[in-house]
Amino acid sequence: MVAAADFITFAVPKGTLFKSSVKLLESAGLNCEALKKESRQLVFADEIQGVRYIICRPTDIPTFVEYGAADLGLVGKDIIVEQQKDVYELLDLKYGGCRFMVAVPERLQDKKLEEWGHARVATKFPRVAENFFQSRGLQMEIIKLHGNIELAPIVGLAEMIVDIVSTGRTLKENNLVPIADIMRSTARLIANRVSHQYKADRVNELVEKFRNVVDGGLFDD
Repeated sequence: MVAAADFITFAVPKGTLFKSSVKLLESAGLNCEALKKESRQLVFADEIQGVRYIICRPTDIPTFVEYGAADLGLVGKDIIVEQQKDVYELLDLKYGGCRFMVAVPERLQDKKLEEWGHARVATKFPRVAENFFQSRGLQMEIIKLHGNIELAPIVGLAEMIVDIVSTGRTLKENNLVPIADIMRSTARLIANRVSHQYKADRVNELVEKFRNVVDGGLFDD
């Protein structure tokens, strides 16, 4: 039995990363049976291993970790870069791979990015988009949306989009074509700064287990 002060709380993402995250935790030797059951419960604890799991929206995980509601979190690099929360990024977990892409309607695909003088860009990731275009010396008008980014060029809201692309199917179905690659995103292990210091033994032990799983090919997403 682990003392309460030594408990480690994981923020585990809902949605597309959930199953792979549970698989990774199991591969590292953690008991995740409660997570695999159909339930609306959002908090699970294993008193023997001294681990607690909270199930969160991926976009909320850096906040839970930053404020210490979770010691560790599993979250995409895309969210880390966009939110810039005060957390430690400890490990690339190498699953949930996708890319940040700039995409335009098919009729504009032959126009090089450098040829755009000014355009409206729709995205869920305004910080990522703005930093990218500024690095290219382009002053774009960034329009933040919360969903259906592909709709923006169709209805004339924006000339281009910046979005996460995994298979490219959604772009193709909406007659959009990638014209620039911004960065690759995979799931990462992040830590609360205080927990990283005061629970260093447990955190470092878990990081090493995850590293062995990921680098040793023991986890196949």
